[in-house]
Amino acid sequence: MDPQLTARIRAYLSERGLDGWLVYDFRGLNPVFAELVGRTGGTRRAFLALRPDEEPTLLVHQVDAGGFAGLGRRVYRNREELVDGLLSLFPGGRRLLMEYSPGGALPTMSYVDAGTFELLTSLGFEILPSADLYQELFATWTEGELAEHRLAVRELGRVVLAAFGFIGENLGRVAEGDVVGFIRREFAAAGLEADSGPNVSVNAHTADPHYEPAGSGSVISAGDWVLIDLWARRPGGVYADITWVGYAGREVPARYRQAFDVVRAARDLALDFLAEAWGSGRRVEGWEVDRAARKLVTERGFGAYFTHRLGHSLGREAHGRAANLDDYETHDTRALIPGLGLTVEPGLYFDDFGVRSEINVYLGPHGPEVTTPIQEEVVLIGR
Repeated sequence: MDPQLTARIRAYLSERGLDGWLVYDFRGLNPVFAELVGRTGGTRRAFLALRPDEEPTLLVHQVDAGGFAGLGRRVYRNREELVDGLLSLFPGGRRLLMEYSPGGALPTMSYVDAGTFELLTSLGFEILPSADLYQELFATWTEGELAEHRLAVRELGRVVLAAFGFIGENLGRVAEGDVVGFIRREFAAAGLEADSGPNVSVNAHTADPHYEPAGSGSVISAGDWVLIDLWARRPGGVYADITWVGYAGREVPARYRQAFDVVRAARDLALDFLAEAWGSGRRVEGWEVDRAARKLVTERGFGAYFTHRLGHSLGREAHGRAANLDDYETHDTRALIPGLGLTVEPGLYFDDFGVRSEINVYLGPHGPEVTTPIQEEVVLIGR
C-alpha cells in the first residue's frame, strides 16, 4: 500500500479514537479491498487490518497467501485459526470500521454479509460504517482529476449538441441506435471512454431513465421528443455525466415545456441551496439537497413523477461511492465535503414521455462550481 495513504488512514483512525479499519473480501465481494490491495481477496475469506499505530496486515488463507507477496501477512488454515487471527489483529480494542451500512441505507458502501457481521460481533467487535472515511480519503478529486474532468466535460458538451444536429439532419431516417453509434464514434475520436451507454431515447422511451434500445430502436421523426444522457471520462480520470432534451419541431408543445420548466427550476434551486449553505459555512448532508428540490417539484404538483434521487456521486466510476443527493431511495447523511464531484439531475416521468436535466457540480475550495454546460431551453432539433 502507498505509505502516504497508510499514514492518512492511521491519522484518521487515531483522531477519532478508533481501533482500526477491517476491510473484508470474499471472491471479489468488496471493491474497496481491491482498491486498497490491488487485487481481490482470493478464493477464501481475506481481511485487511489497518490500525492507528501499526503497519497494514492481511489475514489470508494459506491457499491464497502466495498471491500477496510483499504485504504483511498472517495465515490461517481452518476456522479456529481464522477466529484466533481476527482476535490477534486488534488486541488493544474492538471498535472497527467496515464496509457496513446500518439497515443497508448506503448500498454503495455495504459489502459485509450478515453472517460475517454476526461472527465479528460475537467475538466482541463493535462494527461502525466506513463510508465517511472512504469518502474523505478516496472520493475527493485531485487537481489532476479535476483537470481531466474539465477536458471530458468540454467534449461531452460538444458531442451532445452534435448528436442533436445529427438527428436534425436525418429526421425520419435515423433511429435511437444510430445516434448511440454516432456518440460512441465521437467519444473514440476525442479519446474518451465509458463503461456503458449512452442513453438515446424518444417519446415514451424517455420515460425510462435507463432505457436501452433493442437493436436499432425507434426511428426519430418530426414531432418527436428526444432525451440524450451521455457519460464518459478521460482514461483513468473521473467521469463527466450530462443529460439534455430536445424536440423535433419549431415550437415545444406545452406539456413538454411545462415539465422542463419544473425540472429546470428544481435543478436551479438545488444549486442555490448548495451555494447558500456553503456561503454560511453550514455543514450540508446529501439528503438535504434532494429534499429541498423535491419540495419544489411537489408544490408544483409533480411530486409523484419524480421517481429517483436528485443526484449521484461522480468518480472513476460514473456512479461513485461518495455521498449522493438522496432523500428518496435512501437517506444519505454523508456530508458534502470539499473535493467531491456530483450530479444534479431532477427528472419527471410520465406514461408517454420523460424529462431530465443533468449537470455536474464540483465542491471546490470557494464553493460549488457547475463544471458542465447548463441547458436553459429545450433544443429545437432541425430548426
